[in-house]
Amino acid sequence: MDAKLTLKLNQKIIEKAKLYASDKKMSLSRIVESYLQSLTSENNGSELEISPFVKSIATGTKIPVNLDYKKEYSDFLIEKYK
Repeated sequence: MDAKLTLKLNQKIIEKAKLYASDKKMSLSRIVESYLQSLTSENNGSELEISPFVKSIATGTKIPVNLDYKKEYSDFLIEKYK
């Protein structure tokens, strides 16, 4: 279940983050969610330090080899604009 979260951030940071998200073809919300998930995951005790950038793009989702991403995206858009 998704919920809204309001954050107060420096305007320049927001602008840079929006550009970054656009370049990565991700929503800013998804990037923030992924980062927070990586910070709060139970596997934080590892010896290997993961950079904040890598944490921010980690989703933890495994993509099937035979995934038809064009069909999935098409289905998503059809559902979104019903």
